[in-house]
Amino acid sequence: MTIDEQVALLMQGTEYGDDHLHNAMADELRQRLIAAEKENRPLKVYCGFDPRTSDLHLGHTVPMRKLRQFQELGHEVTFVVGNYTSLIGDPSDKDKLRPQLTPEEVDYNARTYAEQAYKILDADKTKIVYNADWLSKLTFAELIKLASNFTIQQFMTRENFRLRWDKGDPVYLHETFYAIMQGYDAYALRTDVQVGGTDQLFNIVTAARKLMSAKGVQPNIGIIMGILPGTDGEVKMSKSLGNHIPLLATPEDMYGKVMSVPDKAMGAFYRLISRLTPPEIEVIERELAEGKVHPRDAKMRLAHEIVGIYHGETAAKEAEASFVRVFQQGDDPEDMEEYTLKAGQSVLDVLTESGLVSSRGEGRRMVQQNAVSLDSEKLEDALVDFPGPGVLRVGRRKFVRVVA
Repeated sequence: MTIDEQVALLMQGTEYGDDHLHNAMADELRQRLIAAEKENRPLKVYCGFDPRTSDLHLGHTVPMRKLRQFQELGHEVTFVVGNYTSLIGDPSDKDKLRPQLTPEEVDYNARTYAEQAYKILDADKTKIVYNADWLSKLTFAELIKLASNFTIQQFMTRENFRLRWDKGDPVYLHETFYAIMQGYDAYALRTDVQVGGTDQLFNIVTAARKLMSAKGVQPNIGIIMGILPGTDGEVKMSKSLGNHIPLLATPEDMYGKVMSVPDKAMGAFYRLISRLTPPEIEVIERELAEGKVHPRDAKMRLAHEIVGIYHGETAAKEAEASFVRVFQQGDDPEDMEEYTLKAGQSVLDVLTESGLVSSRGEGRRMVQQNAVSLDSEKLEDALVDFPGPGVLRVGRRKFVRVVA
């Protein structure tokens, strides 16, 4: 790739909320790439990940996909496990205090986090470090000196802190340490580029660059990634909102969930978590706009691409065939879990005990919405005795084979 093509790829999916800042970061990246090429060295790139959960979804992978692009261009990638910053918890995208984790919880999450990250990153080319290695060694005097680079006003202009302040909710002093700690990560690593989401804009572009300059080193270039919407196509993908697609989902479930994403969100999914280049995505979006490609076909390509990343090409083809058979041709899945019917069970009993619904309330709602069927026959009463063996279906994607 030419330098301009590299810049286009590496800036794909970025959001800064300000054109001037976007252009400034792109220009810095271009100059750093030119310098690295002349010096015959790779750029040093990092992203920090706070292992506050062990259950990752596609939204967590956005910065990992960007790191993989850097790897494929020959650059050096460091995966920073925030085992020290996790003890506080990043307040950037929260309007309330995050619970503090124990070192044991952080350690467990860190191990599973890295294992799942290797579904995207090249394990042989990824350096893993832990920020406790340097943050835990800072003295109180050093922390005071670092903090002197920032004002309380800078923190209070942040929306999440301001919201809590205006509501009269507490803003704890230790929460302001997070940006300082992340800034020190950048200084300690001395890398060229730091990748993060838009919720990290203050931490990366303000705190890290300011602190690095104050410490007399060249500041990082901030590659600030957009936030992946959930399956509703509206708000940030989140397990708590139920609009997430787990990394550990089966190929069929992952494929089906991607197909449920609204058409308007396809562009974000392509740009943020696919392996396609800017020219390839431009062709897809142009053909969609001109009516040359049906949105369903573009989404099937997207679903195939995403399942292929996490489960391989063979699994992607099988998931696609299953989707076509079940959702386009109306057939039952070839493989499904079985549930043994017990005497005297009602429709609602089977729905809840088989795991097709999460609660009896949800079961009643699904029946009322005509979303429950047995061998294609609608079940209209949740409280009657279950009719007998057959394929029980809830909604479009949940099946279980009921046996006697």
